[in-house]
Amino acid sequence: MEEQWDFELLSRIADGCLSFLSEFVDDWLANDMRVCIFKILLSWLIFSLIAIHFAWKFYGNTVNDMYYRQGTGQNGGTPDTAPHLSGWESQAAADNLKTHRD
Repeated sequence: MEEQWDFELLSRIADGCLSFLSEFVDDWLANDMRVCIFKILLSWLIFSLIAIHFAWKFYGNTVNDMYYRQGTGQNGGTPDTAPHLSGWESQAAADNLKTHRD
């Protein structure tokens, strides 16, 4: 019984897709204003994606190098430790001397 239900579901999906495609082709061939606007927007989208693709191919390494931190350390150019830790060291030393009193 499940096999019939699965076949029926696939058949309905296929029929829905075919009816959508046939209506789409009929509208595409009608050349009314909706189709003209759709064609213009679709061509603009495709042109933009192609232009972005070629621009990224040409300028991608340059853009990546601008935003990639060069150097050594934990975050590229950031050193692992600060050259002077006077504020931190004095705070840590003061914390070691403090005791808890009730």
